[in-house]
Amino acid sequence: MPRASVIDNQTDEALAVAAASNPAIFVCLYNRYYQRVHRYCGTRSRSREEAEDLAQQTFVLALNALSRFQPRGSFAAWLFRIAHNLTLDHARRQRAPASWEMLPDADLPVSTDGDPETTLLRKERLEALQQAAEVLSAEQRELLALRFSVGLSVREVASAIGKSESATKMQLLRTLRQLKGRLQSHATLLSK
Repeated sequence: MPRASVIDNQTDEALAVAAASNPAIFVCLYNRYYQRVHRYCGTRSRSREEAEDLAQQTFVLALNALSRFQPRGSFAAWLFRIAHNLTLDHARRQRAPASWEMLPDADLPVSTDGDPETTLLRKERLEALQQAAEVLSAEQRELLALRFSVGLSVREVASAIGKSESATKMQLLRTLRQLKGRLQSHATLLSK
């Protein structure tokens, strides 16, 4: 395997092309993306073990499909397209909705640093966000997970779900507006 400094300076796309002929290089991509893929699978799973299995399956499928990767596209979008399809197939077989509660605690926007009042307010906001997200469709939650939990760009989200960038941007905007409206309604109810 090439020296670490050479690998660290390579783009993900260049590493994917190189890994197609030298699978040992794929370890670098695995290390770069495992946490994000696991986090995404966690939003689509009913247990941590299921999320780990789906993340591992994503990487096995990606490794086996590296010869078909086209470097003109984003490796992240390609990898999350595999994860997206895998989790959709898994969800169809399970026929039970996944819970956003499977998102690892470290990824939740609640900090225990600071005073107890601030921590309590953050927890209340997170609970309100979770309640508001429950009314979203699975497709809307999927968009939010790819964009905000995983951190893909709008272009990468579009590629991952197989839609145009403009349609994805519009759907994200509508979803965020719907979520904002639900949160404002929730805040109004609490203030009464």
